[in-house]
Amino acid sequence: MLQLPASTYVDRRRRLLEQLPPGGAMLLPTHGEVTRSNTTAFPFRPHSDFYYVSGFPEPDAWLLLKRDGEEPGMHLFVLPRDRERETWTGRRYGVDGAKECFGADHAWPLPELDEQLARLLADVDVLYFSFGRHTRKEARLHRILSKVRTGRKAELGPTTLCDPESLLAEMRLIKTPEELAVMRTGAEISAEAHIAAMRAVRHGMHEYEIQALVEYTFRRRGAWGWAYPSIVAGGDNACILHYVRNDGVFRDGELMLIDAGAEVDGYATDITRTTPVGAAFSGAQRDAYEVVLGVQRRAIEAVRPGASINGIHEQVLLDLTRGMVDLGVLHGDPEELVADKKHEAFYPHRTSHWLGCDVHDVGRYNLRTGPHKPLEAGQVLTVEPGLYFPADDERTPEAFKGIGIRIEDDVLVTGDGHEVLTAAVPKAVEELEALRREALG
Repeated sequence: MLQLPASTYVDRRRRLLEQLPPGGAMLLPTHGEVTRSNTTAFPFRPHSDFYYVSGFPEPDAWLLLKRDGEEPGMHLFVLPRDRERETWTGRRYGVDGAKECFGADHAWPLPELDEQLARLLADVDVLYFSFGRHTRKEARLHRILSKVRTGRKAELGPTTLCDPESLLAEMRLIKTPEELAVMRTGAEISAEAHIAAMRAVRHGMHEYEIQALVEYTFRRRGAWGWAYPSIVAGGDNACILHYVRNDGVFRDGELMLIDAGAEVDGYATDITRTTPVGAAFSGAQRDAYEVVLGVQRRAIEAVRPGASINGIHEQVLLDLTRGMVDLGVLHGDPEELVADKKHEAFYPHRTSHWLGCDVHDVGRYNLRTGPHKPLEAGQVLTVEPGLYFPADDERTPEAFKGIGIRIEDDVLVTGDGHEVLTAAVPKAVEELEALRREALG
């Protein structure tokens, strides 16, 4: 499976160190394992910022980037080697592996964290740490800083605390060619999974059967697994935006909505497609689907340097509302309907979000104040308009009740426009119906 080269992490650390002020340091912890029940833990996945800078995959570690002063460079605090524990839970890299395999300038066993960190932070003036995101580790850091300031050889330690997002988020927002290669691999794997699901669905199958096929494909192709809990929804379940029960039964005449993406080397893919369970869309399904597809295609065409996520979303709101007026779902002037938020009954979410190490990736949107953040080459975002007509909503015309449609692609901003990374997954009505007819024989 394609992975980022070690040189990528070395370059990231170099760039961060260059951006730190004199006397500056950045402290990034990753979380520990989380108990699922009794002695069983959830599968571990490193914190995105920590993994982005270190590439280190084990729990409970801390990373310190120190620009200058005593022992500058990267320090990793890691679980020590423990033959008895490794017999049960697998081999650890330990202190030697942190240096040899991950390029740490200095490495320490985790039990020495308090002592060594107090020493290393004593000559730091500005400390970057994500307060509010690591509650338990935050309390431990407070104790360490207290030790710095009140010990026998008390020193001032950090006088200024900053959020590392101001540096990390902007770096993570622009993807390098190496990162894009990993994301293209994720898109390829996810496309295979979606197409397999489109071919496999049958009347009477459970949603979890299709979920199992999708996630099996992710793992069979070498992905870490899913980038977020897979949504596999038939009929009216597709009107629940984050539906994850996936225990309903597919019926002929309904639609199947799948929102699922693979995670490859810590990078997310995010694709949604809506497909007939039978051989073809019904008249009302086709009409609603063509509205969403047309809106999505126009939104993707708007992705280019200088455009903005907010601007594209505003265009989508107006286009979807015009479509709903044409369908007879809404009545009146589209611009007035949008101003009155009448569209929100049938389209309650936004059109786009950043994509990268997290499926809803870091990066400012300027949603409420200030100018809209312009798109730049190297950014990756989703474009995902939808229409949702719950069966029990009295505002919905009878013909559309129980129809939920979303179409989502991952789009790279290029120097002169865009590239749809997930274009291999069919979405035109003719393509989907041809695929279903072939699958059904």
